[in-house]
Amino acid sequence: MFQSRAFLVVFMVLIAAISRILPHPPNFTPILAISLFSGAFISSRRIAVLVPILAMFLSDLFLGFHNLMLLIYVLMAGTAYVGSRLQNSKSKTAIATIVGSIIFFVTTNVAVWLTSGMYTLDWKGLVTCFTLAIPFFQNSIAGDIIYTSLLFGTMSFLDKKLSVPKLDKDSKLTSV
Repeated sequence: MFQSRAFLVVFMVLIAAISRILPHPPNFTPILAISLFSGAFISSRRIAVLVPILAMFLSDLFLGFHNLMLLIYVLMAGTAYVGSRLQNSKSKTAIATIVGSIIFFVTTNVAVWLTSGMYTLDWKGLVTCFTLAIPFFQNSIAGDIIYTSLLFGTMSFLDKKLSVPKLDKDSKLTSV
């Protein structure tokens, strides 16, 4: 059915990125999931980083650009690297998803606190920033868990049911 695993991985990442454009609860996005997934299934680290960032950039063309884009893309690159270390382990994937959500939340909120001008640059401003961000974190972690489960679960299902061609012994994509 599928000509190559390369097509399948890139297709799934692009579909996840398109979901950012569709109506959804605030911060319920596939950012972390597509990065972990790319890192886990694309063995070329350069391509594993490039695919989700390109997908994200394409969706940002529709959603608009903002001053935290570079930081988010760096976080995506780091998450793709973490994905490359998962070794098909469900428990490592679950831990990486939760820890990744927390790192993303803390890093982006510190950046908002420092750069937005919405908060005073003191302890009170930082606490206010994080307090107001808690509802967004709930959506973020839910989105991360759901999208990661969907991407990794779909790949597992397709590997078992449709005999997706594997390109190397680790069943990771080696080229696109």
